[in-house]
Amino acid sequence: MIAAFNGRRRVPPPVNEPVNSYAPGTPARAALKARLAEMSAERVDIPLVIGGKEVRTGQTAHSVSPHNHARVLGDYHKATAEHVKAAVDAAREGQREWASWPWEDRIAIFLKAAELLATKYRATLNGATMLGQSKTAFQAEIDSACELIDFWRFNSAFAQELYEEQPISGAGVWNQSEYRHLEGFVYAITPFNFTAIGGNLPVAPAMMGNTVVWKPASSAMLSAHYIMKILTEAGLPPGVINFVAGDSRMISDVLLSHPDLAGVHFTGSTDVFNSMWKTIGANMANYRAYPRIVGETGGKDFIVAHPSADAQALAVAIVRGAFEYQGQKCSAASRAYVPKSLWPQVKESVVSMMASIKVGDVADFRNFMGAVIDGKAYSRIVEYIEHAKQHATILSGGTYDDTVGYFIAPTLVQTDDPGYRLLCEEIFGPVITAYVYDDAKWAETLQTVDATSPYALTGAIFAQDRQAVREAASALRNAAGNFYINDKPTGAVVGQQPFGGARGSGTNDKAGSKLNLVRWVSARSVKETFVPPTDFTYPFMAEE
Repeated sequence: MIAAFNGRRRVPPPVNEPVNSYAPGTPARAALKARLAEMSAERVDIPLVIGGKEVRTGQTAHSVSPHNHARVLGDYHKATAEHVKAAVDAAREGQREWASWPWEDRIAIFLKAAELLATKYRATLNGATMLGQSKTAFQAEIDSACELIDFWRFNSAFAQELYEEQPISGAGVWNQSEYRHLEGFVYAITPFNFTAIGGNLPVAPAMMGNTVVWKPASSAMLSAHYIMKILTEAGLPPGVINFVAGDSRMISDVLLSHPDLAGVHFTGSTDVFNSMWKTIGANMANYRAYPRIVGETGGKDFIVAHPSADAQALAVAIVRGAFEYQGQKCSAASRAYVPKSLWPQVKESVVSMMASIKVGDVADFRNFMGAVIDGKAYSRIVEYIEHAKQHATILSGGTYDDTVGYFIAPTLVQTDDPGYRLLCEEIFGPVITAYVYDDAKWAETLQTVDATSPYALTGAIFAQDRQAVREAASALRNAAGNFYINDKPTGAVVGQQPFGGARGSGTNDKAGSKLNLVRWVSARSVKETFVPPTDFTYPFMAEE
């Protein structure tokens, strides 16, 4: 029997991880460049991890660099249905001990993982994200280093807050809330575009005593591999997080039909999430309990400007919001509504900035953009650009080349049709479409913004007139789960802007907040009466 600590323990107060600039001459820049050079020459073998053991199936696929798709970074092993079932068995076995640990001991592992990432593994995970997902040094730093560190530190503090929430007790009674793990395993499905999401979706449920089967995106296997290494080095017990890769449909078919499915933690496309929800609904009679379904999905994120907006600030927000990480952020700006009075100045500034953007290998720190993630994404985005050439006006960009990497130039489209396809559909690439409205139609434009898209993830309003800000905040109240005033609609920071949207953008369970952790516990109310009654009658029953 392991003795428990006495006293009330508290996690270290979380502080957002400082962002390295990687400016010339800085030690961080030198360390990252050196690690990039090493990793570029490596070819990593990426096994499954089931019950704490590395599993190599011999059936492999390549992990490649999007900006140089001839460069193989690693070979990841693909699971069979039997491996997926073994991962569930390992999760069930691991939960017996994991769920019995004091919450402080579970949290300690993830706090250690945060420190390992902040120090020993920072250049490695940033390098993996740059090479495998084509992020620039800065985009990798704010994602695979700072945001992931923040997720692990802040969620630890949020978990403590949740456990401390207890009910009131009357005389002679002690009421308590117990926050139990879910019965069964959690299925975590993570996307390619944020390494931090890859490290958060399986860990958040695990913090609360759950065990997880984690399937990373096939196009982010290198960074996912190193996340698993960090967690293992931090002391994660066998079976708590089981790492599987391979055919997405097969893996989901096995896991979503399993009677012990306790929850799904998902980030990805709306269509895939809708399909998973439908499958879960059809299987409800087979589950031990109702699975928790948490998802962050698509977006058609907007910037809307009032005639009082600062034109230059608006232009910078359009360029950064639309083209950072090639527009492959779920929060990326992909539609802009600008008044006629501001449009000439805004257009000139945006086009001028776009002309100076360099696109290429992210190992060259002069590049503002890398490549889009793969050939499938490249073809989809190119189809939108070609449609715009026929049905709208391309003001800048519109070129592309996949000879070496999947490169697409930042593209600005203008349309006179507020219902045009590129204003309505998610593109997930470096393309933003502008609609120019009459200054007098501000209120009508806000209604158009709200009604144009089925999504409601992020959006931004630019105005110096406070009344206009109030009008936009009211009219667009349900159009964005993260709403920005005089700022681009990207860059949410853990602990500062909890992230998530509603409508077609997901369940809005706010990653990086206590709201998300609540979904991964099942509360039990416990009432203890110190001196119970020994007579069944009540005073009102006595005779007059």
